[in-house]
Amino acid sequence: MRAVVQRVKEAWVRINGEEVARIGNGLLILAGVAADDGPEDVAFLAKKLANLRVFAGEGKLMHLSLLDLQAEALVVSQFTILGDCRKGRRPSFDHAAPPEMAEKLYEDLAAALAGYGLKVATGRFRQMMDVGLINDGPVTLLLDSKKVF
Repeated sequence: MRAVVQRVKEAWVRINGEEVARIGNGLLILAGVAADDGPEDVAFLAKKLANLRVFAGEGKLMHLSLLDLQAEALVVSQFTILGDCRKGRRPSFDHAAPPEMAEKLYEDLAAALAGYGLKVATGRFRQMMDVGLINDGPVTLLLDSKKVF
């Protein structure tokens, strides 16, 4: 499971011009599910995201977590972050999970974050979405449940 994580002042999702999700201060999490992912990847990533110290506090730029601040999370399905662009001119998505499996693990990730007592909003799986954000910093990180780099 892979996630592009952005610290945001606010973020939102619109579908066909209608806003379907919005958060204030927190993390925008673009999540991609790989074919070999399972519940252990969800648990690892949820714990990492909830406790990731990327917010300012006590005079330090990166000292507090979502949990520390009770900040919000917006989780958006983004299978394209699993695209392999090393060969040719078109990304290969051979390592991405099939939609039925990906949807379940994506929903499990949002539920696991909510299980930490966090306010979690989501995009809509398999929908064309407009995702907007005001990046705070900017801070953008790549997390992966498996060692790939």
